Amino acid sequence: MEWRKGRRSDNVVDARGSGGGGMRFGGGKGLGLGAILLIVGIGWLTGQDPLQILGQLTGQMQQQAPTATSGKAPPANDQQAEFVASILGDTEDTWQALFAQAGKQYRDPKLVLFSGQVNSACGFASAAVGPFYCPADQRVYLDMSFFREMETRFAAAGDFAQAYVIAHEIGHHVQTLLGVSAKVDAARRSGQRMEGDNGLLVRQELQADCLAGVWAYQAQKRLNWLEPGDVEEALNAANAIGDDRLQQQGQGRVVPDSFTHGTSAQRVRWFKAGFAQGEVDSCDTFSARNL
Repeated sequence: MEWRKGRRSDNVVDARGSGGGGMRFGGGKGLGLGAILLIVGIGWLTGQDPLQILGQLTGQMQQQAPTATSGKAPPANDQQAEFVASILGDTEDTWQALFAQAGKQYRDPKLVLFSGQVNSACGFASAAVGPFYCPADQRVYLDMSFFREMETRFAAAGDFAQAYVIAHEIGHHVQTLLGVSAKVDAARRSGQRMEGDNGLLVRQELQADCLAGVWAYQAQKRLNWLEPGDVEEALNAANAIGDDRLQQQGQGRVVPDSFTHGTSAQRVRWFKAGFAQGEVDSCDTFSARNL
């Protein structure tokens, strides 16, 4: 992928190395096991609830975790950050144009680079959750160690595979701007089914995959930056992180009732649907009878 053809976005915030946070057992900047036992002992001696003391300390430590406002622009010599800025910049160009064609206005999101843990408007999160989008502050959060995990754990290497991950999260931002996320939240509050192989969460995630495909089509049409094997990288990534495959690897069995993102085949199918013609109308997963 000739990603250097892409325009660099100014909306990348570097919050890496801005501090720790969270409660951990043993080592690091979190609370060690000895400190936790000490707090429990103090609680017993003073008559205070040890859990309340721990909760207060944990809350304070979480507030010290890096946030979007504590970051700055990435250094100019950081090639990984430059790659992210290039992909983000092209998603901005793509969605600004598509929204304008539909008579709407696209608002660029921020993309926050963090390491280890971060505070967002959606709460405190660690790198273990993977890349995520927070609709409350309209920001994408990315610990780039996930890209190494894609390669080592999921055998999903390649720059276009990484670009697909970013584009998927931007797809969630598009859903927020179009009102899709609000409708899903309203359905959640009304008690509608969320998880499961036909649940609303799966449909929402598959639509984000499709929107990533829309971006990929439009970007290729404009920049002609894909090289042989790039599309296969994205499809391999989509296949690697399907619910069925992850569950089989993690617990030795597949439980469709607990699906949240869709099967490998579904994720590949919907990315292809968006990539086929680059049209948002191809991404109506909520009306599809067969995902």
